[in-house]
Amino acid sequence: MIISIASGKGGTGKTTVATNLALSLGKGTRLLDCDVEEPNAHLFLYPEITETEEVSTFIPVVDDGLCTACKKCAEICRFRALTVVGEKVLVFPELCHSCGGCVEVCPEGAITEGKRVLGVMESGYCGEIGFSQGRLRVGEAMSPPLIKKVRTNYNGAETIIVDAPPGTSCPVIAAMKGCDFVLMVTEPTPFGLHDLKLAVEAVKILGIPSGLIINRSDIGDDQVLDYAQQEGLPILMEIPFDRKIAEAYSCGKPIVEIMPEWANEFRTLYRRIDKLVHGGGEPQ
Repeated sequence: MIISIASGKGGTGKTTVATNLALSLGKGTRLLDCDVEEPNAHLFLYPEITETEEVSTFIPVVDDGLCTACKKCAEICRFRALTVVGEKVLVFPELCHSCGGCVEVCPEGAITEGKRVLGVMESGYCGEIGFSQGRLRVGEAMSPPLIKKVRTNYNGAETIIVDAPPGTSCPVIAAMKGCDFVLMVTEPTPFGLHDLKLAVEAVKILGIPSGLIINRSDIGDDQVLDYAQQEGLPILMEIPFDRKIAEAYSCGKPIVEIMPEWANEFRTLYRRIDKLVHGGGEPQ
């Protein structure tokens, strides 16, 4: 089963939930940190990285000797990654979305496949837990191809936990698409509610079953609870605003290490998700 941990905004506790759920499930679990702009699950898991793979994407390379400046490549590109100035085609790699349309329409075969390095995928283990993360190259804006690469690195695990980027933009969709369940993490504040609504709408479009965790649940107000009831969104766990949890986080230690009783809570969370995905309803 593939569970994506998402949130409408950063700082809600998404990575806290992802890492503690992985540690609670143990063997047969793999955590994929798809927050490639700033991956931080490793700060809590301390994995041993055993493999590093460079990840690149297609960009067009134009052979000026074959090019006739017919402009067909520029006309097909929605993102204006190619333009014709006089008799020369200029390529803007940062604008290219790697569709390959320019190669297909070039009548002279003047465009071939080049590559732009996006970043690296790092893989290893934290004890019996598999681990992979992406690190986007500094200055690079095209993160979805790197996220998709990390998403494919299951390595035979029975349970995949995807730590998605925050927000509701293209990188988040790339991390959530194809998952069996989206677990959204929020906090009971006006900002938390606002961004939760955006995340819920994105998940609806994807048509993926979802549920909610309320972090710091004993602060704020009841608006998130009311919204969840209105949307029929099951609240699968509430995490209190606890000094011990905050101290553990600040020291880079998982909740289940400082408070072992929470491991049962996270295993119960997994069973509830499994019931929602495979049983058609929430267990009592």
